[in-house]
Amino acid sequence: MAGTGADPLARAEHFIWLTARVLEQRRFAHRFLDGDPDPVETALTAYRNEDGGYAHALEPDLRGPVSQPLHTAHALGVLDSIGRCEGLRVERICRYLSDVSTKEGALPALLPLQRGYPAAPFVPLVDDPPAELLATGPIVGLLHRNEVWHAWLFRATDFCWSAVDALEQSHPYEIEAAIAFLDGVPDRTRAERAADRLGRLVRGQRLAVLDPARRAEYPVAPGYAPGEHHFPHDYARTPGSLARRWFTDEELERSLDHLAAEQQEDGGWPVNWRQWAPGTALEGRPLVTLRALETLRSYGRPLG
Repeated sequence: MAGTGADPLARAEHFIWLTARVLEQRRFAHRFLDGDPDPVETALTAYRNEDGGYAHALEPDLRGPVSQPLHTAHALGVLDSIGRCEGLRVERICRYLSDVSTKEGALPALLPLQRGYPAAPFVPLVDDPPAELLATGPIVGLLHRNEVWHAWLFRATDFCWSAVDALEQSHPYEIEAAIAFLDGVPDRTRAERAADRLGRLVRGQRLAVLDPARRAEYPVAPGYAPGEHHFPHDYARTPGSLARRWFTDEELERSLDHLAAEQQEDGGWPVNWRQWAPGTALEGRPLVTLRALETLRSYGRPLG
């Protein structure tokens, strides 16, 4: 039985059992309680549609029954976390991605099928949405990292390279998508060069809070919620990420200290993006909590 004791993991476990969806409960049990991966996959299947995509608020900021690339990226992340990013399940996903791609062979953030169903106001809904690195980069990087080979990946990879090379003025979530691509793409020499340039961009445009004690001095990107800052650990989620090179040991340690201190009294971590509906905030916090625990563990921080 989970308790509300002092150690971070026990407090987080209590929060997960109290508030999380079945999928996040199963993911927590698999990752931190030596649970079997099968229940994770079973819970994820409830979000899958016949077209091979995923829906039903798997990504909490998009509601309704229509498949969307952002839901499907979320699903791939879950499969990756249990070591099952392979086989027929991923073949079906790649067919879906190919079917909904733009003429560039890449993915829009939001398909117009969403019209009529609730969606976050900060995700623009247009009739002919453009391909975006934000939607395409994380999927392409993850598939490459899992050595998935599919015809869709060729043009999508080319799109991501062009988008990364063209980045000048950017914002934190786009940089996160870029580094997710670069961390997985096979051409490591080119990826390292591109990551070095992005690191200079992040520091030059002050897209990472390097000293949490001076957080208020850092800009917030246009369209973000007040206080929606990013920190070094948001880019370098594991020590093996190319983004780890962007920050000094001291900067990263301050960032991880800040992340650990963000755990709330109820055991969960807070959502810092714009909260536009009660359900999205409730569903988002367990996701943020899982990510925080994963990041802290990857850097060897004690959890309990």
